[in-house]
Amino acid sequence: MKLFVQIPCLNEEETLPLVLKSIPREIPGVDEVRVLVIDDGSTDRTAEVARSYGAEVLRHPRTMGLARSFRDGVDYALAHGADIVVNTDGDNQYPQERIADLVWPVIAGQADVVIGDRQTGTIAHFSPFKKAMQRFGSRVVNFAAGTDLPDAASGFRAYSRAALLRLNVVTQFSYCMETIIQAGNKRLAITSLQIVTNAKTRESRLFTSPWQHMYLSGRAIVRSYLMYRPNVILGWIGVPMLVAGLVPFVRFLVLWFAGDGDGHVQSLVFGTAMLVGALLTFALLVIVDLLRTNRILLEESLERIKAVQYGAARRDTAPAGGAGRPSTAPPELAREAEELAASETAVAS
Repeated sequence: MKLFVQIPCLNEEETLPLVLKSIPREIPGVDEVRVLVIDDGSTDRTAEVARSYGAEVLRHPRTMGLARSFRDGVDYALAHGADIVVNTDGDNQYPQERIADLVWPVIAGQADVVIGDRQTGTIAHFSPFKKAMQRFGSRVVNFAAGTDLPDAASGFRAYSRAALLRLNVVTQFSYCMETIIQAGNKRLAITSLQIVTNAKTRESRLFTSPWQHMYLSGRAIVRSYLMYRPNVILGWIGVPMLVAGLVPFVRFLVLWFAGDGDGHVQSLVFGTAMLVGALLTFALLVIVDLLRTNRILLEESLERIKAVQYGAARRDTAPAGGAGRPSTAPPELAREAEELAASETAVAS
Protein backbone atom coordinates (compact mmCIF):
# COMPACT_ATOMS: atom_id res chain seq x y z
CA MET A 1 0.00 0.00 0.00
CA LYS A 2 1.56 3.27 -1.16
CA LEU A 3 0.45 6.64 0.21
CA PHE A 4 1.22 10.00 -1.39
CA VAL A 5 0.82 13.17 0.69
CA GLN A 6 0.56 16.05 -1.74
CA ILE A 7 0.99 19.69 -0.75
CA PRO A 8 0.03 22.44 -3.24
CA CYS A 9 2.22 25.45 -2.43
CA LEU A 10 2.57 29.07 -3.45
CA ASN A 11 5.39 30.90 -1.65
CA GLU A 12 5.31 28.69 1.44
CA GLU A 13 9.03 28.89 2.27
CA GLU A 14 8.38 29.88 5.90
CA THR A 15 5.57 27.49 6.86
CA LEU A 16 6.40 24.48 4.68
CA PRO A 17 9.06 23.11 7.10
CA LEU A 18 6.40 22.91 9.84
CA VAL A 19 4.22 20.83 7.54
CA LEU A 20 6.96 18.53 6.28
CA LYS A 21 8.36 17.84 9.76
CA SER A 22 4.93 16.83 11.12
CA ILE A 23 3.96 14.39 8.34
CA PRO A 24 4.22 10.83 9.71
CA ARG A 25 6.49 8.58 7.65
CA GLU A 26 5.17 5.33 9.14
CA ILE A 27 1.44 4.62 9.12
CA PRO A 28 -0.26 1.31 10.06
CA GLY A 29 -1.46 -0.48 6.92
CA VAL A 30 0.78 1.60 4.64
CA ASP A 31 4.02 0.20 3.24
CA GLU A 32 5.41 3.45 1.84
CA VAL A 33 4.75 7.14 2.46
CA ARG A 34 5.92 9.64 -0.15
CA VAL A 35 5.57 13.41 0.07
CA LEU A 36 4.94 15.48 -3.03
CA VAL A 37 5.10 19.29 -3.10
CA ILE A 38 3.41 20.99 -6.05
CA ASP A 39 5.18 24.34 -6.39
CA ASP A 40 2.63 26.52 -8.17
CA GLY A 41 5.03 29.11 -9.58
CA SER A 42 6.50 30.25 -6.26
CA THR A 43 8.98 33.11 -6.32
CA ASP A 44 10.67 32.13 -3.04
CA ARG A 45 12.64 29.02 -1.99
CA THR A 46 9.64 26.72 -1.64
CA ALA A 47 11.08 24.07 -3.98
CA GLU A 48 14.52 24.12 -2.32
CA VAL A 49 12.99 23.81 1.15
CA ALA A 50 10.82 20.89 0.00
CA ARG A 51 13.80 19.01 -1.43
CA SER A 52 15.85 19.64 1.70
CA TYR A 53 13.23 17.72 3.69
CA GLY A 54 13.22 14.80 1.24
CA ALA A 55 10.00 15.72 -0.58
CA GLU A 56 9.49 15.23 -4.30
CA VAL A 57 8.77 18.46 -6.18
CA LEU A 58 6.48 19.06 -9.13
CA ARG A 59 6.90 22.67 -10.28
CA HIS A 60 4.77 24.95 -12.43
CA PRO A 61 6.72 27.69 -14.24
CA ARG A 62 3.87 30.09 -13.47
CA THR A 63 0.93 30.14 -11.07
CA MET A 64 -1.87 27.94 -12.44
CA GLY A 65 -4.22 27.78 -9.46
CA LEU A 66 -5.17 25.33 -6.74
CA ALA A 67 -7.39 23.15 -8.92
CA ARG A 68 -4.67 22.58 -11.51
CA SER A 69 -2.09 21.93 -8.79
CA PHE A 70 -4.36 19.31 -7.24
CA ARG A 71 -4.99 17.67 -10.59
CA ASP A 72 -1.31 17.56 -11.55
CA GLY A 73 -0.39 16.17 -8.13
CA VAL A 74 -2.97 13.42 -8.45
CA ASP A 75 -1.73 12.56 -11.93
CA TYR A 76 1.85 12.32 -10.66
CA ALA A 77 0.84 10.20 -7.67
CA LEU A 78 -1.23 7.74 -9.71
CA ALA A 79 1.51 7.47 -12.32
CA HIS A 80 3.89 6.45 -9.52
CA GLY A 81 1.62 3.75 -8.11
CA ALA A 82 -0.31 5.58 -5.37
CA ASP A 83 -3.06 3.62 -3.60
CA ILE A 84 -4.13 6.60 -1.47
CA VAL A 85 -3.59 10.32 -1.98
CA VAL A 86 -3.85 12.74 0.93
CA ASN A 87 -4.12 16.45 0.19
CA THR A 88 -3.03 19.02 2.75
CA ASP A 89 -2.02 22.70 2.70
CA GLY A 90 1.39 24.30 2.90
CA ASP A 91 0.34 26.92 5.46
CA ASN A 92 0.31 24.36 8.30
CA GLN A 93 -3.42 24.83 8.85
CA TYR A 94 -4.10 21.11 9.23
CA PRO A 95 -2.79 18.65 11.85
CA GLN A 96 -0.59 16.34 9.78
CA GLU A 97 -0.28 13.94 12.72
CA ARG A 98 -3.92 12.96 12.03
CA ILE A 99 -3.09 11.61 8.55
CA ALA A 100 -3.09 8.05 9.90
CA ASP A 101 -6.66 8.54 11.19
CA LEU A 102 -7.64 10.25 7.94
CA VAL A 103 -6.56 7.37 5.70
CA TRP A 104 -7.76 4.53 7.92
CA PRO A 105 -11.36 4.42 6.54
CA VAL A 106 -9.86 4.12 3.04
CA ILE A 107 -7.44 1.38 4.10
CA ALA A 108 -10.28 -0.49 5.82
CA GLY A 109 -12.46 -0.22 2.70
CA GLN A 110 -15.09 1.82 4.53
CA ALA A 111 -14.78 4.99 2.43
CA ASP A 112 -13.56 6.26 -0.92
CA VAL A 113 -13.12 9.85 0.26
CA VAL A 114 -12.43 11.12 3.80
CA ILE A 115 -12.68 14.84 4.56
CA GLY A 116 -11.27 16.50 7.67
CA ASP A 117 -13.97 18.40 9.53
CA ARG A 118 -12.32 21.55 10.90
CA GLN A 119 -15.30 22.19 13.21
CA THR A 120 -15.41 25.73 11.86
CA GLY A 121 -17.76 26.88 14.60
CA THR A 122 -14.92 26.51 17.11
CA ILE A 123 -12.17 28.26 15.10
CA ALA A 124 -11.29 31.45 16.98
CA HIS A 125 -10.01 33.53 14.05
CA PHE A 126 -13.15 32.87 11.96
CA SER A 127 -15.59 35.77 12.18
CA PRO A 128 -19.28 35.04 12.86
CA PHE A 129 -20.03 35.97 9.25
CA LYS A 130 -17.40 33.55 7.93
CA LYS A 131 -18.69 30.76 10.18
CA ALA A 132 -22.24 31.35 8.93
CA MET A 133 -21.08 31.35 5.31
CA GLN A 134 -19.13 28.12 5.87
CA ARG A 135 -22.26 26.43 7.24
CA PHE A 136 -24.40 27.77 4.43
CA GLY A 137 -21.87 26.73 1.78
CA SER A 138 -21.64 23.22 3.20
CA ARG A 139 -25.45 22.90 3.11
CA VAL A 140 -25.51 23.99 -0.54
CA VAL A 141 -22.79 21.49 -1.47
CA ASN A 142 -24.54 18.72 0.46
CA PHE A 143 -27.76 19.48 -1.39
CA ALA A 144 -25.99 19.33 -4.74
CA ALA A 145 -24.06 16.17 -3.86
CA GLY A 146 -26.65 14.31 -1.80
CA THR A 147 -24.21 14.10 1.12
CA ASP A 148 -24.13 15.13 4.77
CA LEU A 149 -20.71 16.68 5.36
CA PRO A 150 -20.18 19.33 8.06
CA ASP A 151 -17.18 21.00 6.37
CA ALA A 152 -17.32 20.76 2.58
CA ALA A 153 -14.61 23.40 2.07
CA SER A 154 -11.90 21.57 3.99
CA GLY A 155 -8.79 20.79 1.95
CA PHE A 156 -7.52 18.08 4.33
CA ARG A 157 -8.66 14.98 2.46
CA ALA A 158 -7.83 11.38 1.63
CA TYR A 159 -8.82 9.78 -1.69
CA SER A 160 -8.64 6.15 -2.69
CA ARG A 161 -7.10 5.19 -6.00
CA ALA A 162 -10.46 3.97 -7.30
CA ALA A 163 -12.09 7.33 -6.41
CA LEU A 164 -9.38 9.33 -8.20
CA LEU A 165 -9.83 7.24 -11.33
CA ARG A 166 -13.48 8.31 -11.39
CA LEU A 167 -13.10 12.00 -10.46
CA ASN A 168 -12.27 14.68 -13.04
CA VAL A 169 -11.44 18.24 -11.99
CA VAL A 170 -12.48 20.76 -14.65
CA THR A 171 -12.83 24.00 -12.66
CA GLN A 172 -9.96 26.48 -12.34
CA PHE A 173 -10.63 27.94 -8.88
CA SER A 174 -10.73 25.07 -6.37
CA TYR A 175 -11.27 21.33 -6.51
CA CYS A 176 -12.95 21.12 -3.07
CA MET A 177 -16.59 21.66 -3.98
CA GLU A 178 -16.39 20.00 -7.38
CA THR A 179 -14.91 16.71 -6.20
CA ILE A 180 -17.56 16.38 -3.47
CA ILE A 181 -20.40 16.98 -5.92
CA GLN A 182 -18.89 14.53 -8.39
CA ALA A 183 -18.23 11.91 -5.72
CA GLY A 184 -21.72 12.24 -4.29
CA ASN A 185 -23.43 11.93 -7.67
CA LYS A 186 -21.20 8.97 -8.57
CA ARG A 187 -22.27 7.23 -5.36
CA LEU A 188 -18.79 7.09 -3.86
CA ALA A 189 -18.58 6.49 -0.10
CA ILE A 190 -17.70 9.78 1.62
CA THR A 191 -17.13 10.30 5.31
CA SER A 192 -15.60 12.96 7.57
CA LEU A 193 -13.14 13.04 10.44
CA GLN A 194 -13.21 15.71 13.14
CA ILE A 195 -9.91 17.56 13.47
CA VAL A 196 -8.58 20.60 15.31
CA THR A 197 -6.71 23.05 13.11
CA ASN A 198 -3.40 24.63 13.98
CA ALA A 199 -2.95 28.31 14.75
CA LYS A 200 -3.35 30.68 11.80
CA THR A 201 -0.05 31.51 10.07
CA ARG A 202 -1.16 33.85 7.27
CA GLU A 203 -4.13 35.12 5.26
CA SER A 204 -5.48 32.99 2.45
CA ARG A 205 -3.87 33.47 -0.95
CA LEU A 206 -6.70 31.70 -2.76
CA PHE A 207 -8.96 34.77 -2.69
CA THR A 208 -8.68 38.47 -1.85
CA SER A 209 -11.95 38.84 0.07
CA PRO A 210 -14.79 36.69 1.44
CA TRP A 211 -17.08 38.04 -1.26
CA GLN A 212 -14.73 36.88 -4.01
CA HIS A 213 -14.52 33.47 -2.36
CA MET A 214 -18.31 33.23 -2.17
CA TYR A 215 -18.67 34.23 -5.83
CA LEU A 216 -16.04 31.82 -7.14
CA SER A 217 -17.25 28.97 -4.93
CA GLY A 218 -20.86 29.57 -5.91
CA ARG A 219 -19.95 29.54 -9.59
CA ALA A 220 -18.06 26.27 -9.17
CA ILE A 221 -20.99 24.70 -7.30
CA VAL A 222 -23.56 25.77 -9.90
CA ARG A 223 -21.39 24.54 -12.75
CA SER A 224 -20.81 21.17 -11.10
CA TYR A 225 -24.50 20.83 -10.21
CA LEU A 226 -25.52 21.57 -13.79
CA MET A 227 -23.22 18.79 -14.98
CA TYR A 228 -25.13 16.17 -13.00
CA ARG A 229 -28.64 17.49 -12.43
CA PRO A 230 -29.56 19.92 -15.22
CA ASN A 231 -33.11 18.57 -15.26
CA VAL A 232 -33.75 19.97 -11.76
CA ILE A 233 -32.79 23.54 -12.63
CA LEU A 234 -34.43 23.56 -16.05
CA GLY A 235 -37.51 21.89 -14.59
CA TRP A 236 -37.86 24.62 -11.97
CA ILE A 237 -37.65 27.18 -14.79
CA GLY A 238 -39.89 25.45 -17.32
CA VAL A 239 -42.77 24.32 -15.10
CA PRO A 240 -43.56 27.80 -13.65
CA MET A 241 -43.39 29.27 -17.17
CA LEU A 242 -45.79 26.58 -18.39
CA VAL A 243 -48.23 27.34 -15.58
CA ALA A 244 -47.85 31.08 -16.13
CA GLY A 245 -48.64 30.52 -19.80
CA LEU A 246 -51.70 28.31 -19.26
CA VAL A 247 -53.38 30.53 -16.66
CA PRO A 248 -54.03 33.50 -19.04
CA PHE A 249 -55.40 31.13 -21.70
CA VAL A 250 -57.76 29.50 -19.21
CA ARG A 251 -58.80 32.94 -17.97
CA PHE A 252 -59.48 34.09 -21.54
CA LEU A 253 -61.53 30.98 -22.33
CA VAL A 254 -63.63 31.44 -19.18
CA LEU A 255 -64.31 35.08 -20.07
CA TRP A 256 -64.98 34.19 -23.70
CA PHE A 257 -67.58 31.56 -22.80
CA ALA A 258 -69.11 34.08 -20.42
CA GLY A 259 -69.50 36.47 -23.34
CA ASP A 260 -66.79 38.87 -22.23
CA GLY A 261 -63.92 37.85 -24.54
CA ASP A 262 -63.28 41.26 -26.04
CA GLY A 263 -60.40 43.35 -24.77
CA HIS A 264 -58.38 40.55 -23.24
CA VAL A 265 -55.85 40.02 -26.02
CA GLN A 266 -53.07 41.01 -23.62
CA SER A 267 -53.67 37.79 -21.72
CA LEU A 268 -53.20 35.77 -24.91
CA VAL A 269 -50.00 37.63 -25.77
CA PHE A 270 -48.55 37.09 -22.29
CA GLY A 271 -49.65 33.47 -22.23
CA THR A 272 -48.17 32.82 -25.65
CA ALA A 273 -44.83 34.32 -24.57
CA MET A 274 -44.76 32.12 -21.46
CA LEU A 275 -45.67 28.98 -23.41
CA VAL A 276 -42.96 29.67 -25.98
CA GLY A 277 -40.47 30.14 -23.15
CA ALA A 278 -41.60 26.87 -21.53
CA LEU A 279 -41.34 25.06 -24.87
CA LEU A 280 -37.78 26.34 -25.38
CA THR A 281 -36.86 25.35 -21.83
CA PHE A 282 -38.15 21.80 -22.28
CA ALA A 283 -36.44 21.54 -25.67
CA LEU A 284 -33.21 22.65 -24.00
CA LEU A 285 -33.84 20.07 -21.29
CA VAL A 286 -33.93 17.30 -23.90
CA ILE A 287 -30.67 18.54 -25.43
CA VAL A 288 -28.98 18.84 -22.04
CA ASP A 289 -30.12 15.35 -21.06
CA LEU A 290 -28.58 13.96 -24.24
CA LEU A 291 -25.37 15.85 -23.48
CA ARG A 292 -25.46 14.45 -19.94
CA THR A 293 -25.70 10.93 -21.32
CA ASN A 294 -22.78 11.65 -23.64
CA ARG A 295 -20.75 13.03 -20.73
CA ILE A 296 -21.38 9.88 -18.69
CA LEU A 297 -20.14 7.73 -21.56
CA LEU A 298 -17.05 9.94 -21.95
CA GLU A 299 -16.32 9.74 -18.23
CA GLU A 300 -16.60 5.96 -18.30
CA SER A 301 -14.21 5.85 -21.25
CA LEU A 302 -11.81 8.19 -19.46
CA GLU A 303 -11.98 6.02 -16.36
CA ARG A 304 -10.96 2.99 -18.40
CA ILE A 305 -8.17 4.92 -20.09
CA LYS A 306 -6.87 5.97 -16.67
CA ALA A 307 -7.04 2.37 -15.45
CA VAL A 308 -4.93 1.24 -18.40
CA GLN A 309 -2.50 4.17 -18.20
CA TYR A 310 -1.92 4.10 -14.47
CA GLY A 311 -2.11 0.32 -14.35
CA ALA A 312 0.89 0.17 -16.68
CA ALA A 313 2.71 2.75 -14.54
CA ARG A 314 1.82 0.74 -11.44
CA ARG A 315 3.39 -2.41 -12.91
CA ASP A 316 6.49 -0.41 -13.83
CA THR A 317 6.86 0.97 -10.29
CA ALA A 318 6.03 -2.28 -8.44
CA PRO A 319 8.93 -3.84 -6.50
CA ALA A 320 10.72 -6.84 -8.00
CA GLY A 321 9.33 -10.24 -7.09
CA GLY A 322 5.69 -9.13 -7.29
CA ALA A 323 5.63 -7.42 -3.89
CA GLY A 324 3.36 -4.65 -5.14
CA ARG A 325 -0.22 -4.53 -3.92
CA PRO A 326 -3.04 -5.08 -6.43
CA SER A 327 -4.74 -2.07 -7.95
CA THR A 328 -7.70 -0.56 -6.08
CA ALA A 329 -9.48 0.02 -9.38
CA PRO A 330 -12.81 -1.83 -9.76
CA PRO A 331 -12.29 -5.49 -10.81
CA GLU A 332 -13.98 -5.06 -14.17
CA LEU A 333 -11.66 -2.15 -15.00
CA ALA A 334 -8.61 -4.12 -13.92
CA ARG A 335 -9.66 -7.07 -16.10
CA GLU A 336 -10.29 -4.78 -19.05
CA ALA A 337 -6.92 -3.12 -18.57
CA GLU A 338 -5.18 -6.53 -18.50
CA GLU A 339 -7.01 -7.68 -21.61
CA LEU A 340 -6.15 -4.46 -23.45
CA ALA A 341 -2.50 -4.73 -22.38
CA ALA A 342 -2.41 -8.36 -23.53
CA SER A 343 -3.89 -7.45 -26.92
CA GLU A 344 -1.36 -4.64 -27.33
CA THR A 345 1.45 -7.08 -26.54
CA ALA A 346 0.11 -9.56 -29.10
CA VAL A 347 -0.09 -6.89 -31.77
CA ALA A 348 3.45 -5.70 -31.01
CA SER A 349 4.80 -9.24 -31.32
